Amino acid sequence: MYKYFFKRLLDFVAAFLALLLFSPLFILATIGLFFANQGKPFFFQLRPGKDEKLFCIIKFKTMNDKKDSKGNLLSDAERLTPVGSFVRKTSLDELPQLLNVLKGDMSLIGPRPLLPHYLPLYNEMQKRRHEVRPGITGWAQVNGRNAISWEQKFEYDVWYVDRLSWWLDLRIFFLTIQKVFKSEGINAVNSATMEPFNGER
Repeated sequence: MYKYFFKRLLDFVAAFLALLLFSPLFILATIGLFFANQGKPFFFQLRPGKDEKLFCIIKFKTMNDKKDSKGNLLSDAERLTPVGSFVRKTSLDELPQLLNVLKGDMSLIGPRPLLPHYLPLYNEMQKRRHEVRPGITGWAQVNGRNAISWEQKFEYDVWYVDRLSWWLDLRIFFLTIQKVFKSEGINAVNSATMEPFNGER
């Protein structure tokens, strides 16, 4: 009953209340990133959701679009602005995704939505992460986030799918708060972001 009805209801109510509560931070982050990113505070990108259905995810844009002399984008670390670094460190970059939760594209808790071009690279076990709505936070995020391997991340995602419950979601919620205050696992080792997934090794 929780998985098929109450989870969605709680998602909607919690996302609505969170947007009201954090609206001052939302506005401040928008203004700061507007000036840091040449008038582009938001980042929009297609991501696969439940049953691999594509939707447009909304995030704060933490990196600018600076390019080298050949017209190629600079590395993630070079494009990460000071304001963007703060927004990412405090996990404020995830706030706009509350709008995705209200729309029903996402849940507060579930496997993180990844890039569409990863879909053909998943094995049968890894594909099971799409049996539920993707989340703003999830079991993999509270167990290492970007500091763990892709294989471990997918194992955590499927573990969550098999054990989805009210108590597990509540546990992940409080662990997420703890992780945000500790700023753990935000970056991959020696990188500002997670390395791309290239399929099974």
